[in-house]
Formats: sequence, structure tokens, C-alpha cells
Amino acid sequence: MEHKVGFIGCGNMARAIMGGLLYSELLKPADVIVSARTDQTLHYIQDTYSVRVTKDNKEVAQQANILFLAVKPDDYATIIEEVKEQINKEKTIIVTIAAGLTIEWVQNKFGASDLKVVRTMPNTPSLVRQGMTAFSCSESMNNDEQTLIEHVLNSFGKSERISETLMDSIPAVSGSSPAYVFMFIEALADGAVKQGVSRDKAYQLAAQAVKGAAEMVLETGKHPGVLKDQVCSPGGATIEAVATLEKNGFRGAVLEAMEQCYQKIIELGKQT
Repeated sequence: MEHKVGFIGCGNMARAIMGGLLYSELLKPADVIVSARTDQTLHYIQDTYSVRVTKDNKEVAQQANILFLAVKPDDYATIIEEVKEQINKEKTIIVTIAAGLTIEWVQNKFGASDLKVVRTMPNTPSLVRQGMTAFSCSESMNNDEQTLIEHVLNSFGKSERISETLMDSIPAVSGSSPAYVFMFIEALADGAVKQGVSRDKAYQLAAQAVKGAAEMVLETGKHPGVLKDQVCSPGGATIEAVATLEKNGFRGAVLEAMEQCYQKIIELGKQT
């Protein structure tokens, strides 16, 4: 891939994306430039990934034709104001990873209504190249540019192109949901520890079971309810456990959590 990719900010998500690009050999380290605020971060990034580093955000904006804005949502306006005169507004693709910020908002901040912008919502499993990233592209991007971005996002997991009107719904189902799953794994492990299983083995058993169940959904294409039914023998222990989960509002709690997550995203978008 003959492109220069830049990252303004280099937290966990930026490192996951950068690691995926380099691991998949879509890019060479020399084709990546990263800015961060502290020398400690820059030294770590350079030692770990062998990419170019700088404290100068403008330098990154000048050199990258795919520019990831990997900063907190509250910092977007400030960063854009700092670098907006440095980018090539006809060629540079801006990639955002901030919840609640629309493509139009980013274009307005850059002062270019036809700016090429990709709005993404990745998740933390990207750190182990098992991410799920939803993304939307501005109308100013052609098919080749959209395919290019898809290849980039697939380098650290899987991606799904969706309408931007649905982007505020994505954090609840894939962006934030790893946190729910971690809580579920922790609860399963606690239950096993209560029954005498060692903590390390409990986490291993629970995490592998969740991973395997997810793979069954993806690989078989069967409805999760069908797969659940296949585990539940008549009068058996599993259906007893399922009935207890239903009695205690398991599904309802998940749905309510997702609704609260969605409403928070809407609120965050209004604050920008």
C-alpha cells in the first residue's frame, strides 16, 4: 500500500490500528508517522514499532494522506484548528475514532464541505487483531478510497460499512460491548471459583467458552437462539440455568444497558 499514514495521538486504539497495519505488512514502518505529547510515549512507540515520531501535530498532518485523529472527543476541535491549514484537503483522508462526532461536523471544523472523512467506531479487541469496526465514508470519497479504508480497518480485525445514520447505535452493540462481555466472563469465573475451581483456570475456562460460542455464531451462520437450544437438553442443567437468567432479567438488563449507552452517545454529540 503506497500511502503515508499519520496518527495524531497514540493511545491504545491508535496502537492497535498501527500494529495491525504493520503486522499485516500493508505498510512499512517508514510510511507511518506518529505525534504524541510526551517523550516517554514517543520513545515507547519508536522502540516498539520503529515508526517515525514527533511532537509536532502539523508535521504529521503535512506528511500523511491518511490521517487518524486518535485523540479524545473533547480535543478534536483544538487539534483540527491546529492542523487544518497543513493538510491537502483534496487528497487527504481524515479518519475519526470519536463517538458522537459526525462527518459533517468534522468537515465544518476543517472548513471544507467536500473533505474526505471516515467516521469509525472500533473496539478494544483490535489490540489483539480481533476488532470489529463500523465505519461510514463521506460522499466525497470514491469507491477505491472506500475500499482502501476497508483494507486498513480489516488489518486489525473485521469491518462493516454502514450508513452514518446508524453510527450512534454502534457503540452499544460493538464499541462498548466488550466491557459487558468482560463482566460476564468475570461473573462466570466467580461462579466457578465459588464451586472450588482455581481463579486462573476459571478465567481460562470462561473466556475460551465465550470465544468459542462467538465463533460458532460467526462460522455456522445459525441464529443464536438455535445454537442455544442445541445446548439445552430437555430437563437438563443448562435449561435450568437459562431459565434462571431469564427470571432475573438477563436480556432486559442487556437491552437497557444498550439503550443507556446510545442515549449517552447522543448527549455527547450534542456537547460538541
